[in-house]
Amino acid sequence: MNKALLKKFRLGLISFAAIGLLAACGTDDNMDQNSMSEDSVVEESVEVKEDIVGVAQGNPDFSILVSALQEADLVETLQGEGPFTVFAPTNAAFEKLLGDLDITAEELLAQPDLAKVLTYHVVSGKVLAADLTDGMKAETVNGEEVTFDLMGDPMVNESAISTTDIEATNGVVHVIDTVLVPADFELQEVDAK
Repeated sequence: MNKALLKKFRLGLISFAAIGLLAACGTDDNMDQNSMSEDSVVEESVEVKEDIVGVAQGNPDFSILVSALQEADLVETLQGEGPFTVFAPTNAAFEKLLGDLDITAEELLAQPDLAKVLTYHVVSGKVLAADLTDGMKAETVNGEEVTFDLMGDPMVNESAISTTDIEATNGVVHVIDTVLVPADFELQEVDAK
């Protein structure tokens, strides 16, 4: 009987150890799930703090765009409620345009139709990259349409979209490598400031 009691004791001890081990594993899994949930909540709760103009001002690669927005008196508009989708040309895109037009940045900023050019980069509403379809057309704030080509690298008109979905408090910014020029833009001789 002594051996039988010892055997039951060992089985009980092994069972108790097994239950403890399973409970510990379950606790670790729950902790991992809780940790993941907390991480997900932290990622999801990252707050967008800048409006579209603030996003542009916070990136030195948009300094010419910011100057153009200021010159065309569009800063306050693009700080408005929106939402807006902006296809933002980089400084390199503006440099390419200046070379193509054979003008200086000052001459570009003095163009009477500068606001028309800039509003050709803005679509009302928030259009994320996932919302775009090949051949889709979107009316810009200046009244003309832009067309999207998604067969290869994503394009808007003749401009490659290099970065998408930069969130702003009043919309979204997509970075493009070429300034979009509306069909009715006419280069005029101006006295640069």
